[in-house]
Amino acid sequence: MNIILLGPPGAGKGTQAQRLVDERGIKQLSTGDMLRAAVKAGTPIGLKAKAVMEAGELVSDEIVSGIIGDALDELSPDTGIIFDGYPRTAAQAESLDEILEARGRSLHHVIELEVNEDALVDRITGRFTCANCGEGYHDRYKLPAKEGVCDKCGSTEFKRRPDDNEETVRTRMAEYRAKTAPILPIYEARSIVSRVDGMASMDSVAGQIAAVLDA
Repeated sequence: MNIILLGPPGAGKGTQAQRLVDERGIKQLSTGDMLRAAVKAGTPIGLKAKAVMEAGELVSDEIVSGIIGDALDELSPDTGIIFDGYPRTAAQAESLDEILEARGRSLHHVIELEVNEDALVDRITGRFTCANCGEGYHDRYKLPAKEGVCDKCGSTEFKRRPDDNEETVRTRMAEYRAKTAPILPIYEARSIVSRVDGMASMDSVAGQIAAVLDA
């Protein structure tokens, strides 16, 4: 089963994708991770991407498509895929169709995690983690049992991501809407778009996604 998981930063895509990987054996293809891996490995497409990145330019759709094609070629045909961070434009959606068709694959589901912007800002700006073990906390929803002490490892050091502020979060939301707006109608016309409540609990969101995939 090949799916695209959509949702703004902080909507929980990473968490849900990992659950699908663990529970269903689906492979997550993150364009960012694959680009870095291809550059590090020095593959032909990776060398091309490296030259573009070192010149300070954006990596072209052609290069990204090539990296996705290479990644699919390394997987068995019956391995399901979650596309993460791709496609972002109508042109990339067209390229993905060609990439899949050339390998006897097709796209089965496009699942969008819908969120309330104000609630998402609250969710993201309040989060912090243990600097030692990475355990996650939140100013309002999940404080350590003992103030200033990590429940998991006992550390007293905590950290916040510098970009977890309201202005940055709202900018990222606007960017997400601008980028996904062109591709959703393409998939809606094929009746493969489903929307789930991304503001629900992690287990509830996972249940909604499972219901879509098992329908």
